[in-house]
Amino acid sequence: MKENYNMLNMKYMIVALLIIISGTSCQDKDYLDDGGTADPYYNGTVMHFLESRPDLFKDLVDVIHHAEMEDIFERDEITFFAPTDWSIRRSMEGLNHYWYNLQGRDSVSQITQVKPEVWRELLSLYIIEDRYVAKDIPQLDTVAMDAYPGQAFVSYNERPMNMGLVYHDANGIRYAGYRQLLYSYVNDFVNDDLTNAYVATSDIQPINGVVHVLRFIGHDFGFNQSMFINEAVAAGIDPIEE
Repeated sequence: MKENYNMLNMKYMIVALLIIISGTSCQDKDYLDDGGTADPYYNGTVMHFLESRPDLFKDLVDVIHHAEMEDIFERDEITFFAPTDWSIRRSMEGLNHYWYNLQGRDSVSQITQVKPEVWRELLSLYIIEDRYVAKDIPQLDTVAMDAYPGQAFVSYNERPMNMGLVYHDANGIRYAGYRQLLYSYVNDFVNDDLTNAYVATSDIQPINGVVHVLRFIGHDFGFNQSMFINEAVAAGIDPIEE
């Protein structure tokens, strides 16, 4: 089991480095202001877009199917802050560590071992009704909330969420750098990487909504790995499917 996780972690590290390298070329103001030089429009539903990128969303698509949420991603008009497979695997590894190493139970390695209602509840945190591209979202400064508070929204499970457009500094000039969306689980933005989720790629626009792809580094699925573990354990862990 330990050797398998070491191999998986090495694989994820390699993938992470490749994504970081490719992503650094996009960290300029034009890219983050308008969604990039590539066409931001996708001729298909949000679900179709996620299915078209198994390099990023294979596990996420499996979660959506297991949670029976396909209709939301195919028919509803939504803004989706899409967690990558890296985030899902981090939370699953945390659950397995707790269940296998600390509780002495059989390992948890399959998405289907976690009850659908747990995935449904936590995945709903990432979904907002209606379309919001970056230009629709107010500025956010986490150290100047009175002036730039971002904006509060309600997620699909009726949890208060916040989002805002962070203006980074450049060459010592305040707010002159690139702009980046920040999405938060808590009721206001705090300097807490466990509950905040920065967007790596914004304004992808399928026919029924907007997709903002979350930065996978530092973000665990559910915004808090402990909460994911607690909810999964409380609902009950199913045996591995043969």
